[in-house]
Amino acid sequence: MSASVLRTQLGGVLRRPGRLLMTGLSVLVAAFVVFGAVLAYVIVTRTTLDTFSQTPEAVDVVAYTTGGDPLSPGQVAAIRDTPGVAGLTGRVTASFTVGSPSSGSDLDLLADPGAGPLSRLTLVSGAYPRAAREIAVDRRAAGRLGVTAGSTLRLGTGDRARRPATVTVTGVVDGPQDATERAWAPDRVVAGLTGEPGFPRVDVLVQPGTDVPALINGLSERLLRDPAAYVSITTGETMRVREARDAVRPYDQLFALVAMFVAIAVVAAALVATSTFRIVFAQRLRQLALLRAIGAQRSQLVIALSVEGAVTGLVTGTVGVVLAQAAGSAAPALAAMSGHTLSGPGPQVGAAIAVVIGAGSLTAGAVLAPAVSAAGVSPLQALRSASSLAGERGISGPRLAGGLLLAAVSAGLAWLTVRGTGSSEALLHLVGVGAFGFGALIALGPVLIRPILAVAGWPLRRFGPAGRLAVSGIGGTPRRAAAVSVVVALGVTMLAGTVVGISSLQLWTDRTMAARTPADLALFADGEVGDVVTRLRADARFRDVTPFRMADFSAPGGGFSHGAIAVDLTAMPELRTLEASAGRLEALGPGAVVLSSTAAGDLDARVGDVVTLRSAGEVRAAVVAVLTGDGPLRTGAVLAPADLDRLGGVSAGVLADIAAGSRDEALAAFRSAGGPSGADVAVLADERDKADGEVSSLFAAAVGLLGLTVLIAAVGVGTTTGLSALERTREFGLARALGLTRARLRLMVGLEAGLYGLIGAVLGIGLGVPMAWLALESLRLDLPLTLPAGRLAAIVLLTAAITVASGLLPARRAARVSPVAALATD
Repeated sequence: MSASVLRTQLGGVLRRPGRLLMTGLSVLVAAFVVFGAVLAYVIVTRTTLDTFSQTPEAVDVVAYTTGGDPLSPGQVAAIRDTPGVAGLTGRVTASFTVGSPSSGSDLDLLADPGAGPLSRLTLVSGAYPRAAREIAVDRRAAGRLGVTAGSTLRLGTGDRARRPATVTVTGVVDGPQDATERAWAPDRVVAGLTGEPGFPRVDVLVQPGTDVPALINGLSERLLRDPAAYVSITTGETMRVREARDAVRPYDQLFALVAMFVAIAVVAAALVATSTFRIVFAQRLRQLALLRAIGAQRSQLVIALSVEGAVTGLVTGTVGVVLAQAAGSAAPALAAMSGHTLSGPGPQVGAAIAVVIGAGSLTAGAVLAPAVSAAGVSPLQALRSASSLAGERGISGPRLAGGLLLAAVSAGLAWLTVRGTGSSEALLHLVGVGAFGFGALIALGPVLIRPILAVAGWPLRRFGPAGRLAVSGIGGTPRRAAAVSVVVALGVTMLAGTVVGISSLQLWTDRTMAARTPADLALFADGEVGDVVTRLRADARFRDVTPFRMADFSAPGGGFSHGAIAVDLTAMPELRTLEASAGRLEALGPGAVVLSSTAAGDLDARVGDVVTLRSAGEVRAAVVAVLTGDGPLRTGAVLAPADLDRLGGVSAGVLADIAAGSRDEALAAFRSAGGPSGADVAVLADERDKADGEVSSLFAAAVGLLGLTVLIAAVGVGTTTGLSALERTREFGLARALGLTRARLRLMVGLEAGLYGLIGAVLGIGLGVPMAWLALESLRLDLPLTLPAGRLAAIVLLTAAITVASGLLPARRAARVSPVAALATD
């Protein structure tokens, strides 16, 4: 009998592959996402291994020091004289400060032959340096320093015992990129500028046909005779792989984060699958009851339905894996069309099998609860309508009690989280709050959606009969609506919490960077800046040109040191955004001081206290305000100019924003304004852009990854709407017979799908925002809680729109059925 029951269930499924794919669509998407993440990691890793290496492909052997002194000229000569060596080049990086007239920028000088198989460079313009005191710069350095072939630069090392060297720029090159300005020259030229004749590393090119292992052994005998020598010798291929793996390592952390979000998407897929199978089995109550009537045991039905779910998972998982493999294989060709290079992932058979088996296991687990419920139908229920069970209202007493208990546990953990002090303990509590809170949401969902539906349904009823029918359709099946909406709520909870958290981080970053980098450009001089301010104010490329003065101070007892600044806090837009946690910034004047939060803590000072600041001189000033963070340019105090002068040891500088032209052009003009010798120029806008870019990248990555959960939830809404439309064919036929047009019927089904998303979004916002606040409070991140109302509203509207779109196809199919055929359907 059990075999017959199993054949009956599987036969019905396999005869209708379209229904099978529809039932397991969420699992298909989850398999695609999981296997796609695996392929993405493989692509990134292989691309990095294939393309990223500071060691050119032609390098056969690398000798480098692992400690102590670099390779001496004698050791380099010994390598050069070894039989089989066709050529070599030293590798070294030296840091210089570019001095007047192009002052204030750091420049890294790297050794490279400039041509041949051992070079990493491509000449863009001019010529590669060959003589002493000649260098080539990359495009970034050329733009930032305002130089071309033939320009001269004055390089200083910061070592007062060494005199600055004037070098000639002979050309512009493209090479390995970095965040700093870079220059290049042959190894002997770099050695002449640094005064260090040796190299920490030497790349070796061997003659064709040379036995590389034998050559390495010979080099070892020559270089390691001195027991104090710290020299390692390896092949070029080994070095390239080592460098590439070092570059890949940061991606491991990124993909660990991706794995966490993918796991959330898998949970959403499991919830969608559970809801879908509950609807499918409810539609087959008569068949299941008849099987019970002719002798099928409940356990046999549970096994048959579980196997059906596993088969559904295996089939849809396989389809998802195949689609992901096709997308991964097409990625290199698509990247090549946009001018990028990606390595293909190749067939990942082991991972594919694991994902397919995981999809089958996930679906088998997801179908278990609906299978147990459906198999418990009594034979007498064979005479009932298949839709009657779906229309049952409310929740049972044990479920209500369980939901309230879960909510109480979540609230208790939230209280412990706020009171806790340890970050690891807080993280565990946060996970518990989220898990128990979401469990309570699942249990109490049918009760919670009613007040939301009452509010959301009020404007929908203005759509006429279609709106009223849509609201009543959702309200008539609260369990089903709750099951689908809770999946949407899972994605929206994570999304809303992330948006609130990152918005708070963005506000904190903006406030911090407004103090640390109040201008695009800054000039720092040991003495006075002369008439630089006048010249810059006369240049249309700059605006808000503001002079400032700085000094260091400490408390009378010592123990710490801070910087003090005298600057007009109303002169620049960023300075005007500074906020005080206590006091008033407008009260700053002679005999008054504004302290940073750190300096106020070190001085144990509050608004109204009189503090003593000591340097070469001494100043007593009343605290009129305490900032929420640092003072301008990371200083600890803001003073009036006369008070700052009394401290002594004063330096001067100029701040300016760029009004016109590119940043590189403005930087070149800023440097040429005639600052004093030895002055430094800092591009503060670079630091601000970097901080903004990191936050923006974090926001985009988090939203993109969490969007996977919303996508799977939308798939669940579409599947539920489609199955519901099949279940309610007679209802739709009756509505059409009573005069409801096709357009109105499509609108009704679309509004029902949108209501699933709207209810889930409201529940998700209601859970996600408190979770974000709890995270900020418990982890002591010192971030201001920000409620980005516009973004949160956009999440609600976008979620509703996505779910409406997911219901368009079922709506069209429902509207195409004629009233006569619909009324004849059982």
